Amino acid sequence: MQKRLTTTAILLATVFLFNCTNGAQGTKGQKEKYQPIRTEVPARPAGQKDVLGLVTDKIDIVRVGFIGLGMRGPGAVQRFTHIPGIKIVALCDLYEKKVEKAQGILEKAGLPRAAAYSGSEEAWKELCRRDDIDLVYIATDWKHHAPMMVYAMEQGKHVACEVPSAMTLEDIWNVVNTAEKTQLHCMQLENCVYDFFELTTLNMAQQGLFGEVLHAEGSYIHDLSEYWGSYEGDWRMKYNKEFRGDVYATHGMGPAAQVLDIHRGDRMNTLVSMDTKPVNIPEYLIRERGLDRDSAYLFADGQHTMTMIHTEKGKTIHIQHDVSSPRPYSRMYQVSGTKGFANKYPEQGYALQSSVLAGSGVPNHENLSAHNYMPKEARDTLMAKYKHRIHRELEEKAKEVGGHGGMDFIMDYRLIYCLRNGLPLDMDVYDLAEWCSLAELSRISIENNNAPVEVPDFTRGNWNKIQGFRHAFVKE
Repeated sequence: MQKRLTTTAILLATVFLFNCTNGAQGTKGQKEKYQPIRTEVPARPAGQKDVLGLVTDKIDIVRVGFIGLGMRGPGAVQRFTHIPGIKIVALCDLYEKKVEKAQGILEKAGLPRAAAYSGSEEAWKELCRRDDIDLVYIATDWKHHAPMMVYAMEQGKHVACEVPSAMTLEDIWNVVNTAEKTQLHCMQLENCVYDFFELTTLNMAQQGLFGEVLHAEGSYIHDLSEYWGSYEGDWRMKYNKEFRGDVYATHGMGPAAQVLDIHRGDRMNTLVSMDTKPVNIPEYLIRERGLDRDSAYLFADGQHTMTMIHTEKGKTIHIQHDVSSPRPYSRMYQVSGTKGFANKYPEQGYALQSSVLAGSGVPNHENLSAHNYMPKEARDTLMAKYKHRIHRELEEKAKEVGGHGGMDFIMDYRLIYCLRNGLPLDMDVYDLAEWCSLAELSRISIENNNAPVEVPDFTRGNWNKIQGFRHAFVKE
C-alpha cells in the first residue's frame, strides 16, 4: 500500500512538474518557435524627417556626373544623350581609357567633352564635390555603391545608383538616414519595373482587373557562366563566394513590391529563406580556373536561393535567385489576385475570372482548357487597352534608343522627367532599402536553420502614410 502511494505521488509530482514546466515554458517555447529574429530599427535622429513623396525644386537643366564606366556606365551615358533637359558635366572611372571611351560617346552625339576623373580610388569624390552637378549617377561594383551614395548626398547631390545599391543593413540605414537628413532624392536604378509586361500588368492591377492582389512572384534566374570573367577584378564572383543569401533580389522584388503597394499601404513583415548547396560555380572554378576541389567548394552562396515574404495585410511574395544553373532566363514575374492572374515567364499570359459561367448546372471539372490563359488575340487586345501612360508616351523612342529592350531608357527618362518637374521619383530610398535588404535578411534566415526574420520598417512607422503606388505626372 505504501509502495502504491509512493508511486502515485511520484506520478502526480511528475505530471505537476510537467504541467508547470509546460505552462512556464510553453508560451516561451511558442515564442521561441514562432517569434521572428528581430533586426534593429534605429530611432530616427532628432530633427530628421521621412522622405516619402519627396518633392524638391524643379531643375530646368539637370547637370549629371557619371561614376563607373565599365559594364553599365557607358550605356547610361549613351542613353542620356537622347534625353532632353540634361547636361553631362563629368565622367569618372578608375581607368582613364574607360573615361576616354565614354567621351567618344559624347563626341559622336555632338556633345562637348565632359570633365574627366580617373587614376585614383578617390577620384569620384572630386566629381561629387563639384558645384555644377545636380545628379550623381553611380554604376560601379556593388561594394562602392553605399559609400558613394552617402558622400554624394552629403555634397548636396541627388543620387541614382545601379542595383543592388546596398548590401548590408548597416549600409542601408546609412543611406536612409543621409537621404532623410539632406532631403535629397536617392533612387535605385531598377530597370525591370519599366519593362512592358510588368508596367502593363501594374496598370491592370491598379485598375482593379485582378481584384485584390494577394500574391506576387519574382526572381533573377540567369546563368552567368559566360560572364564571370567580365567583372573588373572578379568582384562579382568574389562577392558570391563570400556571402550567402539572395544577393541580387531587386529585379524580382521591384515589380512585386509595386503591385502590392509596399510602404504605400502595406509593408513586409517577415521572411523565410533557404538555399541548396552550391555545385555549378565550384565546378566552374575547378574546370575553368584550376582551383583545387577543397578551395572551390569553400563557396558561401547556394546554387538556388528562395525567399518567402509575408506582409502586414496578409499577402505573400516569393523571390528566387540562381545564377549558375542551366535554366532559361527568367524573372518569374507573376501576379495572383482574387479575379485574375498574370504570368510573364516562360509564356506571357493572363487568366481572368469569367463574370458568367457558360451554360448552366455543374461545371465540367474535367475540361481543363477552361482553366488556361486567354487566347493570344484577346491578350494582345487587353494589353493594348491597358498600356501604361508611360509606354504610350515613350515606347517608340525607348525601343529606338534601347537598353534591355527600352526599359533602361524609360528608367532614365522618368528620373530626369521627375527632377525637371519637381515630382516625386518613381522609386524612393525606402524602395532601395526594402529590396536590397533581402541580401542580409535572407542570409540571417538561412544561417539560422531557415528561421523567420523580421523585415525592418525602413520608414519607421510611416509605411501607411501614402495609399497606393502611383507614378507622378505633370498636371495638364
